[in-house]
Amino acid sequence: MSEYWILAAILLPIFGGVLTLLIPFKNRKIMMCYLEIVMLTTSAIVWKLILNGTTEVFHIIHFVEDLSISFKIDSISMIFAGLVSLLWPLAVLYSFEYMEHEEREKIFFMFYSITYGITLGIAFASDLLSMYFFYELLTLSTVPLVLHTLKREAVLASRKYLYYSIGGAAFAMIGLVFVIIYGVTCEFQLGGVLDMALIGERKNLLLWVYLLAFMGFGVKAAIWPMGSWLPDAGVAPTPVTALLHAVAVVKAGVFAMIRLTYYSFGPSFLRGTWVQNVVMGFAMFTILYGCSMAVKETHLKRRLAYSTISNLSYIIFGITLMTPLGLAGALCHLICHAVMKINAFFCAGAFMQKTGKSYIYEMDGVGRKMPIVFGCFTVSALGLMGVPGLAGFISKWNLASAAVESMNVQAYFGIGCLLASALLTAIYMMNTVIHAFFPGKDFNYGTLAGVTDPSWKMCLPLLVFSISVAVLGIFSGPLVHFLREAAGV
Repeated sequence: MSEYWILAAILLPIFGGVLTLLIPFKNRKIMMCYLEIVMLTTSAIVWKLILNGTTEVFHIIHFVEDLSISFKIDSISMIFAGLVSLLWPLAVLYSFEYMEHEEREKIFFMFYSITYGITLGIAFASDLLSMYFFYELLTLSTVPLVLHTLKREAVLASRKYLYYSIGGAAFAMIGLVFVIIYGVTCEFQLGGVLDMALIGERKNLLLWVYLLAFMGFGVKAAIWPMGSWLPDAGVAPTPVTALLHAVAVVKAGVFAMIRLTYYSFGPSFLRGTWVQNVVMGFAMFTILYGCSMAVKETHLKRRLAYSTISNLSYIIFGITLMTPLGLAGALCHLICHAVMKINAFFCAGAFMQKTGKSYIYEMDGVGRKMPIVFGCFTVSALGLMGVPGLAGFISKWNLASAAVESMNVQAYFGIGCLLASALLTAIYMMNTVIHAFFPGKDFNYGTLAGVTDPSWKMCLPLLVFSISVAVLGIFSGPLVHFLREAAGV
């Protein structure tokens, strides 16, 4: 019976999205109710699956031998699917007000809904082939969202995103083929599936293949030097960029890297080799590169995009430790960063929609006019900095603890990168908050006449996310315990 519920969770938002374009709604309010019901129903199904729990593999489409499109719910699936299912309905609610005056609204919501189902397909995939199938579909469903405005910069950004994604997928395909050939099974198994008897003297070849696949999946995770598409994608509507940067695309990238490292090649095969040093080096460099670029960026959404690049490599750093604690730390930051960053992007979107402005230097005094929006933004800013009592501190603490426990000398330098990044994050996030709340005693608030907080449809998600940042920071014990169990600590 569980396979039908999994299919329902994946297909409901896909077909529900297509029907959005086909149904002749009498008015916009009915369409909004329909979309929110589809999202909430899908999330309810996901949580039914998570709470019931099953490790059984369900083969949906069989190709040849043991190659098929299959689904399984394990601990990692629960984490990613649970995160997505909690954030998506709130994101759709936020979108209703944001997209009210946008053109091609039905097309937007069609692809927005379809992307939800495809992301769940990635979460529930039981093997590398099934995950790769949905991973490619994710690119196809999100390109129209980046392209939505049809402006020249949107066309260029979507083209760049498509080229990068297709190129990365080609490298990831190489890893898929080698795992199929040299693996004892195609199914994900914690610890890896490689058959050492088959590999023989080809270990170094497999390490090169892992590097190619890791960097291929790393395109969506915006690892340097392949992350320049992410700031450019900020031309899309804010509901799109928030999900691109916080949940769907970039988190699918790091999720795929977790599956590749811990469930396909296996940490015991990779740990202590030259390839571990290489991928950890890329992660450490990207941490510093992202936050350094964020400090000098003056466009609000692009600044947050570079922040995302840096924070994604926090997760990648945890992955490259190749220890159970490293995996637990990576999963912790995957969750905490998603909540903090989607909140920050939605605050940025509210500011841009209400004022028509986009740059940091144009934010002077706006915090006094939009206290809910910028109060919530401040919570995310403090969380991203790693202030104790908030979500960011918990995830960074777990990553640093895992680095110390790994006994890897290079990982100790990684801790230094985390500390340097925390300082730079404080600079670029608090600089934004100071502009908003402390414009100077001579500032003329008359220039902000008519600027107010948005309606409850945009403010409610912000308040929920802000409270979640605090709750994750204060009551993190059960979550961390679950993540450690999932990682095999």
